[in-house]
Amino acid sequence: MVVRAEDAEYVPLPHGGGFTLLTDGGPLGANRLTLGPGAPGARPHFHARSAELFHVLAGTVEFWLDGAVEAVDAGGVVLVPPGSPHAFGATADGPAELLAVLGSGVARFDYFRTLGRVQHGLQPFTDLLPDQDRYDVHFLDHAPGHTRDAGPGARTY
Repeated sequence: MVVRAEDAEYVPLPHGGGFTLLTDGGPLGANRLTLGPGAPGARPHFHARSAELFHVLAGTVEFWLDGAVEAVDAGGVVLVPPGSPHAFGATADGPAELLAVLGSGVARFDYFRTLGRVQHGLQPFTDLLPDQDRYDVHFLDHAPGHTRDAGPGARTY
């Protein structure tokens, strides 16, 4: 499979970033995500069947990995195995870009399209909940709204 830049679909996000949808539903899915300064990337969730690899291309991304927060600069890689709770977002000091690669061939482009509408306030977040098994994105009930320690760069996960 070859996906040329001009053929990739772009889903804008309200903070000036967006998803570039690259591959979907084959053995791997991939998207490039640009996040504005301090913008959330994903609320806490896990994938029951899929591993996920993140390569930070620019800026710094703050990852919440099974309860611990880790800042990863450009060039760093994060591998999240199936079943591991995680979330992420750009740090407040600048935009960030990352490549996300997901295993096990789950088609998720419709999920990312819906997520774009949710972030723009065009659909409620609850519209994603009935399809958690379909997209293998299982949101954590206890984590949303949890605020990491206060101070510069405090983030709500």
